[in-house]
Amino acid sequence: MQTFRYTIQDEIGIHARPASMLSREAGQFSSAITMEVNGNTANAKRMMQLMRLDAHCGDQITVYVDGEDETEAVQAMLEAFSENL
Repeated sequence: MQTFRYTIQDEIGIHARPASMLSREAGQFSSAITMEVNGNTANAKRMMQLMRLDAHCGDQITVYVDGEDETEAVQAMLEAFSENL
């Protein structure tokens, strides 16, 4: 299992557009990808779960990636976060 943390830079936080892009990116990998913020967790492959995290600008998200393609998934998710949040 690999983890990383990311602090949300987007003024609105996780809303529909970035949630859609993150879930689409996560869906390309067989690894389980889970996000946690403020004690709430979500399956990164589920857009609605990501939106329910209620993550705002300045919140720190912890991302857990577990599976056979976790190294590639971590790199792709880091890029998706930096481009969208």
